[in-house]
Amino acid sequence: MASQTRSVSSTAGHPDSKGTGSRSRTSGSRSTRSRKPTHQTGKHRPSKHGKGKKKHLLLKWTLGVVGFLIIGFVAAFAYLYATTEIPEPGTTALAQKTTVYYSDGKTPIGSYAEQNREIIDCSTLPKYVGNAIVASENRSFYQDNGLDLKGIGRALFNNVTQGTRQGGSTITQQYAERYYLGETTSYTGKLREALLALKITQTQDKDTILCNYMNTIYLGRGAYGIQAAAENYFGKSAKDLTMPEAAMLAGIIPAPSTWDPAINAKEAEIRFKRVLNIMQEDQYISAKDRSAAKMPTTIAYTQENVYSGPKGYLLNMVRSELVSNKAFTEEELETGGYSIVTTIDKSKQDLMYQVASPSAGDKGLPSGVQVGGISVNPKDGSIISLYAGDDYLKHQLNNVSQATFQVGSTMKSFTLLGAIQDDVSLNTTFNGNSPRTFTSVGKSVANSGLISYGTVNLYSAIAHSVNTVFMDLNQHVTAKKTAEIAHSAGITGKIDDTTTFNALGVDALSALDLTRGYATIANDGNKTTLHIVNTVDSPKGKELYKATTKAEQVFDSNDVALLQKALTGTIKYGTGKVANSISNTMAGKSGTANDDTAASFVGFTPSVLTTFGIWYPGDDGSAQKVPTFLGYSHGSGYPAYLFSEYMSQALSGVADEQFPTATDNGKVGGPDGTWGYGSGYSSSQSDGSQSRRQSDSSGSSSSPSASESASPSASASSSSAAPTQEQSTEAPTNTSTESASPSPSTSGS
Repeated sequence: MASQTRSVSSTAGHPDSKGTGSRSRTSGSRSTRSRKPTHQTGKHRPSKHGKGKKKHLLLKWTLGVVGFLIIGFVAAFAYLYATTEIPEPGTTALAQKTTVYYSDGKTPIGSYAEQNREIIDCSTLPKYVGNAIVASENRSFYQDNGLDLKGIGRALFNNVTQGTRQGGSTITQQYAERYYLGETTSYTGKLREALLALKITQTQDKDTILCNYMNTIYLGRGAYGIQAAAENYFGKSAKDLTMPEAAMLAGIIPAPSTWDPAINAKEAEIRFKRVLNIMQEDQYISAKDRSAAKMPTTIAYTQENVYSGPKGYLLNMVRSELVSNKAFTEEELETGGYSIVTTIDKSKQDLMYQVASPSAGDKGLPSGVQVGGISVNPKDGSIISLYAGDDYLKHQLNNVSQATFQVGSTMKSFTLLGAIQDDVSLNTTFNGNSPRTFTSVGKSVANSGLISYGTVNLYSAIAHSVNTVFMDLNQHVTAKKTAEIAHSAGITGKIDDTTTFNALGVDALSALDLTRGYATIANDGNKTTLHIVNTVDSPKGKELYKATTKAEQVFDSNDVALLQKALTGTIKYGTGKVANSISNTMAGKSGTANDDTAASFVGFTPSVLTTFGIWYPGDDGSAQKVPTFLGYSHGSGYPAYLFSEYMSQALSGVADEQFPTATDNGKVGGPDGTWGYGSGYSSSQSDGSQSRRQSDSSGSSSSPSASESASPSASASSSSAAPTQEQSTEAPTNTSTESASPSPSTSGS
């Protein structure tokens, strides 16, 4: 009984016990032993309480990790926000177009622009301009902290699920991107953009943010900022925009290139109406204003290259001048928003084009003949007008500053100045017959048309451009001194100082370079710097640059006055007498290149100097003989005609100016009496006529006859009815002829 009792009590307490009392008695002791292995093998069912513990622990870990990440993110965001500084605005955001003006400071020639932008003071704009943009781009702009969290979340979701790139940016975020950061597309870039937007909101007022945004945003038609857009869409300043015009511009901001009314009128009007509706809802405009607003009409827009046409040469010269003298860099001119006022007179520039351009009017010039022309004020070096070509984009070689041609007998003026400096009286007479052989070159040299001028003084020799006289003269002056004088006058190009032929202009120079040298002669021996830029002002009107007009005296004023006096003979009775009909006192010199490849003329008053040149380059750029046209033999005399045409109109109504009175302190025959016919013979100059006088100290029987002294030889003078050239038989030469009309009727050297 005792064992049964133990067996029953032990089995009764076990949860798995299901047996009866008799079974328990039969197997009492066995059942007690058999339960030990059961407990050792652990084959009981899992506890529900244990599962719950594990789930609870996993949840705790998950919440812990999430919490840690949130705390870390907040801490990181706080740190990044605290350490984020508002940088200096990007150079692109501040980039404004630089405008170049004519000398009046009002009429634009063109502009330089990395981006077509003009930054303006937004206080001048009507309120509805900014309100329209807020309505279109960021309705909560005046209330938000610079971020649109809903928009960012929506954009992030679409980016992840659809693989797109959406911004969800507020005006402040767009402003931060465009004004400070540049374009950002990465997530890290967008994070920085958001942080910067928050920072900006705390440091800048809303009006500043909106104004900078309006000055930065791209609005299509190549226009950056509201001012450029107003000009390109409506042809007016932004301050003059109407409310409907402002609404139209605001509506196309998201896609201005495709929603331009000229491209997609339907979509542009949909966007226009959307902006108006929001402006009414947000009480920027009344229902009456909304009802009255009609879709505005935009102007036609053609994207024009500012360098097209003749203006391109002016713009390039302005840029080159400012960069080469290190006043500004290329980038500064592209982005600085400067106002550049040039020295170019608009009316004179138009006149120069009409006179010089082969395509202006029916001039009848052979195809391929090139013309270059420039007019300057020699007193201050300012360039008044120029013709460098018809179209810069088609012919980028500048016919004034870059193209070169043999300048011919225009170089004789520098040789004559050398003689004056050597105390040679201009009444000294020389053998003007043709041809003559010169030991300095070992060759025979002839005058234009083989004309023999007999005995001529230096006044007549320069007026008629007598080659043989100046070859003779340069043997005394020397080639080296002729070159030195030309360079001292301002010419920068190469001049061969090893041959006396340099008096006949064997070297090629640009029209600008030749003008530099003659400007010093016109300005009484005072050299100025030729320039096309007068002033440069900042966008706020501060003067940043002013051209120098200071002159340097390089020659004795009386020496130059005597040269000026001699050069007036060219206009009065010499190779430039086509211009003698102009009432103003003028001086000048003609020139023609070797083998008739070019012709030129330089003439001046004390305040206006004008140079013209023509030449005929081959396809490879080589100098070719200028074709004969309109009676001008190989173009000879045509530059003098152009000079007359230009100056007669440029000087219309301008008071006459006289050159300084000159005193000839030189000695007849030169300091040693060996120049020309020597000290025994001289002739006085009076309006082109000459008379020979024999000095008391000379009785030479070899003196030329009076008839030789007075005029060219009879055998040659008969050719004067046809155009002739200053041409030597074996040496570089010069040409010039004169006429009162495009067809010459008289000729000279």
